[in-house]
Amino acid sequence: MTSQQYPTRLPCGNRVLDLSRTHVMGILNITPDSFSDGGRFTQRDAALRHAEAMVAAGATLVDVGGESTRPGARVVTALEELERVAPIVEAISRELDVIISVDTSTPAVIRETARLGAGLINDVRSLTRDGALDAAAATGLPVCLMHMRGEPGDMQNNPHYDDVTVEVAMFLEQRMAACASVGIGAEKIVLDPGFGFAKTLAHNLSLFKHMQDLYRLGRPLLVGVSRKSMIGLALERPVGERLYGSLALAALAMTRGASILRVHDVAETVDVVRMIAAVEAAE
Repeated sequence: MTSQQYPTRLPCGNRVLDLSRTHVMGILNITPDSFSDGGRFTQRDAALRHAEAMVAAGATLVDVGGESTRPGARVVTALEELERVAPIVEAISRELDVIISVDTSTPAVIRETARLGAGLINDVRSLTRDGALDAAAATGLPVCLMHMRGEPGDMQNNPHYDDVTVEVAMFLEQRMAACASVGIGAEKIVLDPGFGFAKTLAHNLSLFKHMQDLYRLGRPLLVGVSRKSMIGLALERPVGERLYGSLALAALAMTRGASILRVHDVAETVDVVRMIAAVEAAE
């Protein structure tokens, strides 16, 4: 079940995302240092096979990222990121029927991956890097704007909010206005509350509980909580034992109207989505 406050068609390059239902976005990290699967898919063939498996399991989108954004992660150069991501985007575009999302904040990567077949720009920095707004506007692609304070290297240094949901909404509204200033209309924007980014466990839980308040901004939500530390802290589980917590949050996010669930465990999450959809469709 998704919010219907906006048009249900989101053009993503040469494909269209139907926002009348919830979609599963599979994570493909082309990085040596991501918190959950760093180093597993740095080789082109391994990455392509993993993307292929996620699509077969029901992923509508594959999110390709070449820079880890875990707490404390180092910043990579634009060239390093491009060399990691571009060949994978090109291969997936050529071989698989799926919307390619590119998890990047880098103008050069935005431009080149759009040329190679990307359909969505997914930026944890909400297009705040120099040149990112103009680069995204030039592609004509939709963008996902995420809430974060600071950078991954320092974002968890004692984050404070008077009201986390209100402040996240205010930030996202400001970034939507910045997008509008360069010609990226609201109809091309997806919003991500940024769970785990510059937020304590209490912040994450409160934001999740009140997530529906963000629909006042009139845009679909992407929710990414798969295997994150909020699950580890709440359940006292290491990264490898967070599947059930991830699925519980995926189910809650769907019932709260999320349009896209960004996950590592695609097949399991697709079952959750299908089961909820079957119940919702019943007489």
